[in-house]
Amino acid sequence: MKRIAFTSLLLLSIAGLVSSCQKVEKSKFDECISEVGASRKTKKAIEKFREIPNLKNFFKTSNAYAVFPDVVKGGIGIGGARGAGEVFQNCKAIGSTTMTQLSVGFQLGGQSFSQIIFFKNQKDIDRFTQGNFEFGASASAALINTGAATEAAYSDGIGVLTLAKGGLMYEASIGGQKFSFSPYEK
Repeated sequence: MKRIAFTSLLLLSIAGLVSSCQKVEKSKFDECISEVGASRKTKKAIEKFREIPNLKNFFKTSNAYAVFPDVVKGGIGIGGARGAGEVFQNCKAIGSTTMTQLSVGFQLGGQSFSQIIFFKNQKDIDRFTQGNFEFGASASAALINTGAATEAAYSDGIGVLTLAKGGLMYEASIGGQKFSFSPYEK
């Protein structure tokens, strides 16, 4: 009887330990999100991107990342997109950023999406934070489809991924994205 009670107590202790480890892991993530001082929209966008299994390695290995929770895009022949976001390094928001995109070509409609840009090394984030960073017309972002595999890779130290939120847009256009950066006061 003592052996059964001891075994039961041991199993309950192990279950409690596993549960507390999961809580510690979860609370560490929550603590990281609360440390950043990000807006509610940005926090939700980060959580959505963190739920995508193929991005876990990006979050672990990147030096920094910029998150744009709401980018709105539209066009009829000439198009544009605009979004505001925040830049994170070492689990802290280091500044705000805006993205502006202009495009010319066959396009019709509108859409909204979230975008995340991963910076592989310090030199890559330095290029971004020095201001007036641009992606040329040849740069492309990997579109994340829910439930589908995402082929994401760094190109010149930068990884760009978008998550569609809504809308419909037909597009065969050429354009580029331009970014601005404003550091937060320390």
